[in-house]
Amino acid sequence: MRWLVLVGRTGTFTYRMLMTVLVGQSIAVFFGALVARGTALASGDARAGTYLWLGVGLAVLCLVAAGLMRTPYGVTLGWVVQVATFVSATVVPAMLVVGLIFLALWVTCLHQGPRAEALAAQRRAELDAAERGEGPQLG
Repeated sequence: MRWLVLVGRTGTFTYRMLMTVLVGQSIAVFFGALVARGTALASGDARAGTYLWLGVGLAVLCLVAAGLMRTPYGVTLGWVVQVATFVSATVVPAMLVVGLIFLALWVTCLHQGPRAEALAAQRRAELDAAERGEGPQLG
């Protein structure tokens, strides 16, 4: 599981995919916050506002993590967001499904991103070699 990055920089394609996952996750988390508030209001729970603001804070954290994805600690913050999404399932159980979906997307991006970058680099090297007249002609 060496491909499962916990800290450090990723390649350009990988961090763009991870940013996309986090932006989508922020939207889902925001709607989860609205559900938590609505459910709390309907049951007379005084913590409705707290649930809303914590959920909005998590949605903003998703966006901050997406913006910091180019930095060495962006991936680490992304993992924190994944864990926090699962923690939010204690208030809205449906967030467990949301957390599983976005965790699967997150891990897939971390696994497939470097592979796509390696294939692109290989293709670029082949094209450069073909332009210089080396190796097989591509066309």
